[in-house]
Amino acid sequence: MVTLLQQLADDRPNEFALADRQGALTWDELDTRVNRWVRLFREYGMGIGDRLAFVTGNERSTVEAVLACLHAGITAVPINWHLTAPEIAYILANSGSTALLVDPAYAPTSAAALADVGDVGRLRVVTGGTPHAGFDAVEPLLARLGAEPVPDECSGSTLLYTSGTTGKPKGVVSGLLTTGAPLATIHKLVRQLSATLGIPKHGRNLLVGPWYHSGQLFFSLFPLLNGCSLVLRPRFDAADLLDMIDRERITMTHLVPTHFARLLRLPAVTRSRFGGASLELVLHGAAPCAEHLKRTMIDWWGPVFAEYYAATEGGIATVIDTEEWLAKPGSVGRAVPGTEVVVIGPDGREQPPLHTGTVYLRRAPHQDFKYHKAPDKTARAHLAPGTFSFGDCGHLDEDGFLYLSGRQIEMIVSGGVNIYPAEVETVLLAHPAVQDAAVFGIPDSDLGERVAAMVELVADGPTLADPAAALDRHCRQQLAGFKVPRVYDIVARLPRQADGKVRKRVLQEPYWRSHSAHDTGPGTELASADPTDR
Repeated sequence: MVTLLQQLADDRPNEFALADRQGALTWDELDTRVNRWVRLFREYGMGIGDRLAFVTGNERSTVEAVLACLHAGITAVPINWHLTAPEIAYILANSGSTALLVDPAYAPTSAAALADVGDVGRLRVVTGGTPHAGFDAVEPLLARLGAEPVPDECSGSTLLYTSGTTGKPKGVVSGLLTTGAPLATIHKLVRQLSATLGIPKHGRNLLVGPWYHSGQLFFSLFPLLNGCSLVLRPRFDAADLLDMIDRERITMTHLVPTHFARLLRLPAVTRSRFGGASLELVLHGAAPCAEHLKRTMIDWWGPVFAEYYAATEGGIATVIDTEEWLAKPGSVGRAVPGTEVVVIGPDGREQPPLHTGTVYLRRAPHQDFKYHKAPDKTARAHLAPGTFSFGDCGHLDEDGFLYLSGRQIEMIVSGGVNIYPAEVETVLLAHPAVQDAAVFGIPDSDLGERVAAMVELVADGPTLADPAAALDRHCRQQLAGFKVPRVYDIVARLPRQADGKVRKRVLQEPYWRSHSAHDTGPGTELASADPTDR
């Protein structure tokens, strides 16, 4: 029986496989560690279908334990380490986790969560060699176990929780991995994904985003299983990223548009020192990327970018490489093998090219997804079995390339007219003084909603005596009047999450509160929406 790592351990036993700031492991050492983790799970009574929750950072122990879950038929449940005790308790209870692995830094909060939800049952351990906050130290437990594979190895899976922007976080049961399936199914998935994205069998992959996000998780695990070594950093730091790529000869990494913006904010002298000769592939997604931002990165780093459209629910739907993107700027690519992209109009019919509607994916039934313990939410996301939506709007061109307009839930309806925030954001981001922007709907007693924009200006960019007036003039040159923001909120930093997304409902809340109090809200209001502008 060949496990997921055994072939790599046999072929390249002494080559570097996994590293964090504490040190590195070879392929043979990583294989040994994973086998010990699997034996630990079995010793504590964890069997196929059980769930292990993680409140851990970007470190070797996390990767080892997740790999062990994939070998042991166990479902890994990553938990955002920024969450409070009640939020962690909700995920522990909702997921039905029977074990919990934490880092020392998050042990006190996790212990408080356990007090709320009760004992998770079988295994409660903290990384490292010292017990903490009621958790047993895992290293002494691992050290006494054998390193041979267990005889009942089979595929594990993941239960990933969405950010909860529309209420409580939703657990996503994806068809990507199937608990209890033969390990050969994971080998096949790794081969398919690597071929689609051009993931190398050698080289080094750098993780700088939080591993608990689906993109960061899978774009770390699958390249690793394909033979690409993994280097972990605890968090993103723009200058450190440039240094790491050159110093560690990084071959690939996964970034989000917010990372691009922060890299471009670095002093010119820092950027000029970057070589990037080893870099072959930069995957990016998770949030829309402004055209000018991506062009600037391509001019700097070269044609190494591959953009994807994906979600926790269904994995990767489309991919576009640099050459294709330069020919089709603004597109997120064409459907990957095994996926069909269709656009559905309000009447429920499939739309022809260049017509906007809700974006749906069609896949084989075994590649479908569901929300954990939420059949109603699952049904709302589906048009039919195997045909589901991430909730985005967009259109296809004549060549099958997908262009997104924005989230269906974020669409602004003003005076009965649909306005897509992404279109307005693209125009705002093209202004040389704008670093970042988010567009959303706010209440209007006459039109229902009007367009508002939260804007972050370039720190050392052009000086605008009246930013709102300047941005209004800029938008009116490129947008129909009804799409132009009526309110501008200039902020020091747009509140993006670590995955690059903006929780627009949070941005909207002050306006809705002030509306109920007959106030205008926090932004600068330029003019009332004029129905003749429509």
